[in-house]
Amino acid sequence: MKGLSYCIYVLTAAIHCYMLLVAAQTTDPSEVESVTRIEEALAHFSAATGLIANMNKSNISVASMNDPIKEQLLTVTVSALISVKGSLIDNMKHLNDWKRGDPCTSHWTGVFCNISDADGYLHVRELRFMNMNLSGSLSPELGQLSHLRILLLNGNQLSGSLADELGNLSNLNRFQIDQNEISGEIPKSFSNLNKIRHIHFNNNSLSGQIPHELSNLSTILHLLLDNNNLSGYLPPEFSALAALAILQLDNNNFSGSEIPASYGNLSSLLKLYSLKPIIEKLDKHMFFAHGAVNCITPGHFFRDYGGVLSVRNCSLQGSIPDFSRIANLSYLDLSWNQLSGSIPRNKLSNNMTTIILSHNRLNGSIPKSFSLLPSLQKLSLENNFLNGSISTDIWQNKIFNTTSRLVIDLRNNSVSNISGAFEPPVNVTLRFQSNPICSSTSIRNIGKYCGPDFGADDDEPSNSTNRSGVCPIHACPTDNYYEYVPASPKPCFCASPLRIGYRLKSPSISYFDPYKQLFESYVTSSLQLDLYQLWIDSYFWEKGPRLRMYLKLFPVVGDNTFNESEILRISEIFASWEFRGSHLFGPYELLNFTLLGPYSHLKPEMKGKKQSKGVVIACIVAAGAFAAFVSSIATILITRRRAKYQKILSRKRLSSSLSIKVDGVKSFTFREMTSATNNFDTSTQVGEGGYGSVFRGILADKTVVAIKRAKVGSLQGQKEFLTEIELLSRLHHRNLVVLLGYCDEEGEQMLIYEFMPNGTLRDWLSAAKCKKKLKFGARLGIALGASKGILYLHTEADPPIFHRDIKASNILLDSKLTAKVADFGLSRLAPVQDDEGLLPNHVSTMVKGTPGYLDPEYFLTRKMTDKSDVYSLGVVFLEILTGMHPISHGKNIVREVKMAHKSGVMFSIMDKNMGSYPSECAEKMVELALKCCQDKPEDRPSMLEVVRTLETILQMMPYTDTDPLDNKASFSETTSSASFSNTRSGDLFISSSNVSGGDLISGVTLNITPR
Repeated sequence: MKGLSYCIYVLTAAIHCYMLLVAAQTTDPSEVESVTRIEEALAHFSAATGLIANMNKSNISVASMNDPIKEQLLTVTVSALISVKGSLIDNMKHLNDWKRGDPCTSHWTGVFCNISDADGYLHVRELRFMNMNLSGSLSPELGQLSHLRILLLNGNQLSGSLADELGNLSNLNRFQIDQNEISGEIPKSFSNLNKIRHIHFNNNSLSGQIPHELSNLSTILHLLLDNNNLSGYLPPEFSALAALAILQLDNNNFSGSEIPASYGNLSSLLKLYSLKPIIEKLDKHMFFAHGAVNCITPGHFFRDYGGVLSVRNCSLQGSIPDFSRIANLSYLDLSWNQLSGSIPRNKLSNNMTTIILSHNRLNGSIPKSFSLLPSLQKLSLENNFLNGSISTDIWQNKIFNTTSRLVIDLRNNSVSNISGAFEPPVNVTLRFQSNPICSSTSIRNIGKYCGPDFGADDDEPSNSTNRSGVCPIHACPTDNYYEYVPASPKPCFCASPLRIGYRLKSPSISYFDPYKQLFESYVTSSLQLDLYQLWIDSYFWEKGPRLRMYLKLFPVVGDNTFNESEILRISEIFASWEFRGSHLFGPYELLNFTLLGPYSHLKPEMKGKKQSKGVVIACIVAAGAFAAFVSSIATILITRRRAKYQKILSRKRLSSSLSIKVDGVKSFTFREMTSATNNFDTSTQVGEGGYGSVFRGILADKTVVAIKRAKVGSLQGQKEFLTEIELLSRLHHRNLVVLLGYCDEEGEQMLIYEFMPNGTLRDWLSAAKCKKKLKFGARLGIALGASKGILYLHTEADPPIFHRDIKASNILLDSKLTAKVADFGLSRLAPVQDDEGLLPNHVSTMVKGTPGYLDPEYFLTRKMTDKSDVYSLGVVFLEILTGMHPISHGKNIVREVKMAHKSGVMFSIMDKNMGSYPSECAEKMVELALKCCQDKPEDRPSMLEVVRTLETILQMMPYTDTDPLDNKASFSETTSSASFSNTRSGDLFISSSNVSGGDLISGVTLNITPR
C-alpha cells in the first residue's frame, strides 16, 4: 500500500509539471481557461486517488497532504463523524456512504459544507438527519464540529442523554431534536451556545430543572421545551432574554411553581404557550386551541404517544402576571393549571388573537379590555369561577368579513348577565352552558347558546380545494402524470406537477381558509414562482395544532415539466430552511417531496464512481519518467511567461470555486450577457462605481435585468463578488434587491439583479439628475422601506449581517418607488465567539465604507456593530430631508443639521423640492435622524426602534399622497405672511418652498390653514 501511495504521488507531481508547462507557454488569455480546467481535473484526480492510497482505515485524501492544517481539520472532522455514526443505529442504511473520502467533497448523506471566510477551508456546517428512523444516542464527539450551524435530528427514535460536550458548538444556530426519546437533564453547558436562535427540544423525555444558565442565550428566538418531564420552577432569569419570541413549556410537571411576574417584561415575546398539561389529550372535546393570527408560533405540536400516555398535571399556582407591557404578544395559553385570582385588567396587545385560560381557579369578572382587541379569534375561559357580566362589545367592536370567526367559551362559570344588545352575528360562536345566565328569561334566544352540544366542534373541517370544471375530463396525457394546471392563465393547460407533503408545525391561525391566498403568496414568493404555479390540493388540521396539506407545484406555462436544475433548486429551498420567516404561518415540516412520471429517474444523492486500481497503476508506470522530463522544461519556461497572466489565472481559479457558494442561484453564460446588453454597448450602461459598471440588459425571455460587471483586475472586487453572492442567495425580503444569478465565464465576474427602473435614491435627491421631485410622504415611505430591509439583515437574516456600506446610492427604487437595499460587497456577518467563549457585540475589521457615512466610533476603533449601520442610515435620513450630500465643499451634513436644529432654523435647510408637509412629522423625522447620528453607539436607537418610529410618523400623516411625484402643494397659506403659534398640531403644514431661516423661531410652529 505504501508503494502504491508513492506511485500516486509521482503521478500527481507529473500532472502538476505538465500543468505548469502549459501555463508557462500560454500566450493568449483565452488559453488560460484550459490551464484552469487542468487544475480542476487535478483536484478531482487527487481526491479520487486519495481513496485508493488510504483504503485501510484512513480517510485523508492525497490532496490534503501538502497542507498540514487541512489534513488536521479533515482528520478531526472524519473522526467526529465516524463516532457519531458509531453511536447511531441506522436500520435503513441511510449512512452507508460514510466510509471513505472527505465528507464534504464525497457527499456523505446528510452532511453539508461550505467554505469559511475566516480560513478558506471547507467545514461541516449542517447535519440533516430528519425522519431517518435512526435510533441509538448522540455521540459527545459531535461537539468537535466547531463550525456546525444547523443540527437537525428531529423525527427519529434517539434515546440517551445530551452530552455536555454539545455545548462546545459555539456557532450553532438551530438545534432540533424534537420527536425523539431523549432523556436526562438539559446540560448547563448549553448556555455557551452563544449564537443559538432556535432550540426545539419538545416531545422527548427530558427531566429535571430547566437550567437558569440558559438565560445567557441572548440571541435565542424560539425556546421549545414542551411535552417533556421537566420539573422544578420556571427560571425568572428568562425575563432577561430580550430577543425571545416564543416560549413553550406546556405539558411538563412544574408542580406548585408560579409564573414569574418578571415574564411580563419579555418585550419581544409573541407567543406564550407554556403551561397546559398532557391530560387534555385524553378528551378530544376538551381540545380547542388552533393558533393565533399575526404572530410567530413555531414549534408547538404533540407527538403520537401510541399506547403509552403520560398523564400528569403541571399544577402551576399563583396569579396571572400582567402581560400588557409585551407590545406584540398575540397568543396566550395558561390553561389546565391551578392559577387563581382575577384576570389582569390592563389591555393586552392589539395583536392578541388567542386567549386560553380555561381549567383554572380564576375568579372575578371578565375584563372589559377584552373588547378592545381587534384581532381576537378565540377567548377560552371555561371551567373557572368567573362571575358578573360579559360585554357584547367583544364582538360588536370587531369588523367581520365572510370568513372571519370568533369563539367565546364561558362554560362552567358563574356569568349572570350580558351588557349590551344581544344580537351576535353568524361569525360568532358563544358557549354559555352551566352559567346562571342560561336561566335568564329576559335575554332573547339565550337558550340557543346554552345547550351541551352547541358549537361543540369549532375546528375547521378538512378541506379539498375544488378545481374548475370547464376543461374536458381526461384530456391530459396520463402516462406522465399530467393534469390540468388549475390556476393557469392559459385555459386547460396540461403539465406534470411536483407533489409535496407539507405541514405547518404551529400556525398562528385558527382557520386557514381566510388566509389561503396569503399563504399561496408566501410560498410562491419564497420559491420564486408565479402564483398560478401553486395549487393546494387538500389540507386538514392535526392535533398540536398542526396544519397538514398537500401541495402541487406546476412548471411555467409553455413547459409541461420542470427541468432538473429547477427541481433541485426547489427541493433545496424546502430542505435548507431558506423560506423567509413568517409571523403568521410559523415553521414548517417537509413531509415528502414525491417525484413521479417524468421526474421518477431523479435521485437526491449523487454517488461518485469508483476508480479502477488497475488503471491507476498502469498510469503510474509512465508517470515517473514523464515527471522528470516535464519538470525540467517547465522550470526554464515558467519564469518567462507565468507572471504576465498571473492575475487572470487567479481570477479564473476564484471563479471556479463559486459552485460551492451559490447553490440555487442561476448561472448565466457570458454569451447570454453579451446578447442581453448588445455586447455591453455604452447605451445600456446605467451606472458605474468602484466595483465596476452596471448595465441594463434584456434576457431571452424578455426579463429586464441589471447586470453588475466587475472591473478587470479588481482583486477587491473579486472578494466582494463572492461575498455578495453568498449573502444575497440567502436573503429574501421585499426591501432587499433580488439576486437572479451570476456569470463567471471568460475571466468575467457579473451579478444579475432584478432591474430597478427608478434608479437610486441619490439620483432622486440630486436636482441635476432628476426633474421629478419626491414629496415628503414618498420620502418617508422610502426611509421606512430601507429601514425594514436593514432590520431584516440585523435580526432575521440567518446569520445576522452588518451591511457596512449603507448610503443613498445603495438604496434602489422600483417602479412603485419601493425602497430596496443593495450592494452587499462590503457586508460582514455578525460577531463570532471569541477565544474565551464570549459573544462580542462587534466585529473587528478593517475600516471600509463611504466617507460621510462612516460611524465615527467604527472609524476610530475598527469595531463594527449594528449601530454602525444605524449611523449610516441616519445620514441617509438627513439626505432625504435636506437633499444635501453627506460631504460637500468641506461641509459635513451631520454637523450642519445639528447646528441648524440647535439654532432653531432647521426648516431653512430642508429640501425645497418636498412640497408641503406636516411640520410635526418633519420635526420627528429630524429628531430620529439626529439620534441615529449620535457619536456614541449606545445613544443611537436600534433598527427596531427606528422602524417603529417611522411607522408612527407615517400614521401621523393627515392625508394620503396619491401622487408622490406631484410637486404641487396640497395646502397653502391663508395669508402672505405666516403667523406663529405656540400650539403644535399634526394638522399644521409647512411649504418648504416658502420658508426662510429668518421666519423660524425655536419652539414655535408655522400655523398654515389647509384649503
